[in-house]
Order: sequence, then structure tokens, then C-alpha cells
Amino acid sequence: MKPIIFKGCGTAIITPFTKDNKINYPVFEKLIEMQIKNNVDAIIVCGTTGESATLSDSERKELIKFTVEKVNKRVKVIAGTGSNNTMYSIELTKYCESIGVDGVLVVTPYYNKTTQIGLIKHYSAIANSTNLPLILYNVPSRTGVNILPETCFELSKISNIVAIKEASSNISQIIKTRFLCGNNLYIYSGNDDQIVPILSIGGIGVISVLANIVPNFTHQICNYYFNGYYKEAAEMQINAYPLINSLFLEVNPCPVKYALNLLNYDCGIPRLPLVEPCDANKKIIKDELQKFQIIN
Repeated sequence: MKPIIFKGCGTAIITPFTKDNKINYPVFEKLIEMQIKNNVDAIIVCGTTGESATLSDSERKELIKFTVEKVNKRVKVIAGTGSNNTMYSIELTKYCESIGVDGVLVVTPYYNKTTQIGLIKHYSAIANSTNLPLILYNVPSRTGVNILPETCFELSKISNIVAIKEASSNISQIIKTRFLCGNNLYIYSGNDDQIVPILSIGGIGVISVLANIVPNFTHQICNYYFNGYYKEAAEMQINAYPLINSLFLEVNPCPVKYALNLLNYDCGIPRLPLVEPCDANKKIIKDELQKFQIIN
């Protein structure tokens, strides 16, 4: 059985920006402290929600290092090191290992649209360059590439490829991956509306956008499930559906950054080409936060 990096709720944390479009480190530190205070099990930095695609190489490294130092081993820190350039992913993963990151999250190489054989070679090269545990990240709606269950099976033979963040939304595919890989590849839900369904087929947690605004609630969904309170976990999942839906009215992380601003965290606006949600969607997000009693 492979080691588990974390079990439960991992927050795919946003990256706040100042008015002059630099990383807002004081606000980022507040977000980290809020997450830890509210019982998250891991913080995932420089992922999709963290707008890694618009961070420079130096910004990514600085932000990851800052996270490791501020978290100071209180929870696990997982860094996004995915790229459509295998050599760059290797370089960034090696850097993460050198500064004490607990694991890396590696998205499929977008735009290149490699084959399944290419995916095996890509992930094998990254895994073989490090001793860190590696989480595959499957989100075909954003990358144009889907990791098939048979490919997961081949990759699960590599000792430090330990898990997959599954955001394909295809439950049948995820079940097949679980069947083929068993405990050689743990599964995290990559969709907040599928936390309980994926836990029910043997998943071990979620890498969550929702947890940016309700970390303890998201942690508790997992905690209830793990402790046999299946009905309660399912009710929480269902009751959160309107709120979750509001956070994906526009491309992530635009809605969740707006939501955090409403919660008095000065997170700024997304970097171009992303923009703030339209006024109609802002109203829906605010309404759902009120209904959930997160704001007045």
C-alpha cells in the first residue's frame, strides 16, 4: 500500500493580487491561517485555482516557498508543478523537493494534447526525477487531455505516483480507475459537487475550491463520511449544491475570488485573460453566500 499524502479536505487556495497586480502576501498569509484554523488537511498552492498559468516562474517558486514557511508543517503543503513542458515540470518539482514541499500536483500537459503513451512518458519522467509523492491531475475540460483508466493503471506501477485528482466528472471512468488501480492510486475528488460520490467508491478526499470560503464545512463532509455518518455527509453535499454551483457560474477562480472579497479578504481581481464575474453572476454569488449564512 502506498503512503497517503493527506486524507480529507485539501484547499486549492487562491492567489490574491494587489491593485498593481503583484502577489498580495499579507492577504495570502491571512488566508493560510484561516484555512488551518478551520481544520483543512492540506493546502494546495499554485494550482488552477491559484492562477498558476499567469504566474511567472519566479512568482511560482516564491509563492510555494512562502507557503511552506508559513504553514510550517501544521498541515500538508502540495504544490502545483504541472506544465505542458515536461522539462519545466521536472525543474519545478526538484525545486519543491529542495524546500520541503510534501507532494506535487501535476496537471496533464495542456495544448500539446499528447497521446496516452505520451502521458505515461511525461509523468514517468517527472516521477523519476524526484522522491516526492506525485498526484496526477485529470481535468480534460480545461486541458483537452483525458487520462484513461488504463493509463492510470500503468502509472500506478510507479512507486511515487500515489494519487489522482479526478475532475473529469465521469463517475464511470473514475470507478474503472479505482477497479484497475485499487490502493496503488488513491483518488481525490476534483469537483466539489462530487465529494461524497467519490468517497463512496473509495476516494480519500477532495482538492477543493469550495473550501476557500467554507473550509471547516468541506472538511466536515469528509470527516462525517470517514466516521460512518453517510447520511449526514450526503445531506451536507446536497445542501451545498447551490453554493457550489454559484462558484462555477464562470471559469474558476473568478467567482471564488469575488466571494472571498465579499468575506473581507482583499484578494483583488483575477489576472488577464480572466476577469471578474459579470454583475448578474455577482448577485447570484452574493445571494448564495447569504443563504448559506456566510455573509449577512
